[in-house]
Amino acid sequence: MRICQLAVGSKGVGLQDGAVVRDAGSLAMSLAEALERGVTQGLARRELDELPMIPASALRFGSLASGRIFCVGKNYRAHAAEMGGAPPANINIFTRFPDSVVGHGEPLAHPGAAHQYDYEGELAVVIGKPGRRIATANAMDHVAGYTLFMDGSVRDYQKHSFFAGKNFTDSGACGPWFVPAAEIADPHALQLTTTVNGELRQNASTGDMVFSIATVIAYLSAVLLLQSGDIVATGTPEGVAAGRTPPLWLAVGDRVEVTINPIGTLSNCVS
Repeated sequence: MRICQLAVGSKGVGLQDGAVVRDAGSLAMSLAEALERGVTQGLARRELDELPMIPASALRFGSLASGRIFCVGKNYRAHAAEMGGAPPANINIFTRFPDSVVGHGEPLAHPGAAHQYDYEGELAVVIGKPGRRIATANAMDHVAGYTLFMDGSVRDYQKHSFFAGKNFTDSGACGPWFVPAAEIADPHALQLTTTVNGELRQNASTGDMVFSIATVIAYLSAVLLLQSGDIVATGTPEGVAAGRTPPLWLAVGDRVEVTINPIGTLSNCVS
């Protein structure tokens, strides 16, 4: 059962039902709640038919990242190299606040013409089963599914404060669809691309990660209790603006699109 976060109507979750989306706000108001209530396991035809349909013209997406967001830094070898270093010896985790992330189709807020605004396309993992001190061998049992993430970064701020550079309001994006883990045979065999105004900037396999999804989940769970609905953005491959000569920073009017099949495309315009 593919799920989106609605930004209109109930502002709850929406369920993909063939070519239409149904408003399931009466069942769950967020992805975390949908996971906890078993909505992601699917509904009977009768139950789906009782949910109102949303006209395509009225469909607006909110961010699926409404709770905790954990991000992995420099988790692709070539990206670490383009940023001037070797792959990290240890997992590097930073966090983003939900209000730094918008939904699919929503405008990204440029931090100002003087600032170095960068794009980073990523595969994001959605935790379904809570857990603490999870063994690497069991970590994938805690994955409910996947979505897309654009880890918009303000590089000049990031140089003196990683937290600040990653948490400008409305600088990142998440969505549009939560895809159940059962629909992704191997999350480390996906092709990730990022385009800016249609120009290919990033193109890599998720198999190029330095630390696997299972390893990251085990690491995080050693520190804290992972909760249902937590988002883990798994890192970005090479091709970011900061790694180019000269850097190709995002400007107002640019459209950033992150694509991973079969998850879909996350598209946002910089305002």
